[in-house]
Amino acid sequence: MIGVMYGLVTEKAYEQHRRHFDTLESEGHSLQWLRLADDGQLNGPSDAHPEVAWLSSDLFFGGILDRFFEIVEGAPDFRWLQSAAAGVDLDGYRRLMDRGARICNAHLTAIPIAEFVLRAVLDVFQDAGRWRTAQADGRWEHHNFREVWRSRWLVIGLGAIGAETARRARAFEAHVTGVRRHPSGDEPVDAMIAPAEVPAALPEADVVVLAAPATAETENLVDDEFLSAMKPSAVLVNIARGKLVDDKALLRALNDDRLAVAILDVFNTEPLGPDHPYWSHSKVVLTPHSSGGGTGRWDRGAELFCDNLRRLLAGEPLVNEVTAMQLPTDLPFVTGRDKQ
Repeated sequence: MIGVMYGLVTEKAYEQHRRHFDTLESEGHSLQWLRLADDGQLNGPSDAHPEVAWLSSDLFFGGILDRFFEIVEGAPDFRWLQSAAAGVDLDGYRRLMDRGARICNAHLTAIPIAEFVLRAVLDVFQDAGRWRTAQADGRWEHHNFREVWRSRWLVIGLGAIGAETARRARAFEAHVTGVRRHPSGDEPVDAMIAPAEVPAALPEADVVVLAAPATAETENLVDDEFLSAMKPSAVLVNIARGKLVDDKALLRALNDDRLAVAILDVFNTEPLGPDHPYWSHSKVVLTPHSSGGGTGRWDRGAELFCDNLRRLLAGEPLVNEVTAMQLPTDLPFVTGRDKQ
């Protein structure tokens, strides 16, 4: 077929979001889809190469991510990749961008992560485990609990996740201070401060949420000095990256009762080793990097991919386009297919 653009998607994503692809075709776009199956088999014309591709959420868990990049990096006229992830730390991105391909990321998990944070903090504040234990024991037992109302939150990182978290905390009438290097002026917070002002704000915070990217500046941000500035009744929440936290410093603070609870969804090493002290620590609430698992992200991802594909075909600006400056500097920089 002359004039047809081939796109690469997983078989799973294609079947789940078929209606979105059918809508594109009904709009008159000349598209055909190469579909990557769970076993790595590519379904479609054997001589076809994708010009565009959707790195959908299922690729991060299905064991065929390397196969996906093998296909797109081997496509001579590849133009554009839409990722379902917010992170830009896959080394394949650098190789594609160096060849002139465009890349867009996504912020599909901001909503479920923000809901996760509020649920987790409420669970800690209300000491909900006591009710669950009492129910299991058949005991009718009352207890008082902390309220989010008028609590003070410090959200470090006001990107999509931090902003959604701030909105929800403020809906409970919490006071939220946001931390951002370059404020836009429309952040949904009660106050904005610069990163250098964080130490002065820590003593007032009831909840500290880490929502900043992992960079050289944020690595081990939460160290002994950071934790010593927090009040003993405070709750630390990390839904960013494990590298932001010095694990040994955090364990010292928890063991010395200098911090009430640490809610941790991300870790320096994942999966977390079975002997890690976090597993059994009474002041640690641990989840396996699952805060972004809301099922609504799948449909939002399909809508974003199709919207950006329409923009690409029309020559319009793309949503969430990644620049070379956004890629981590420690990614291996190679040209083409490693010039092989």
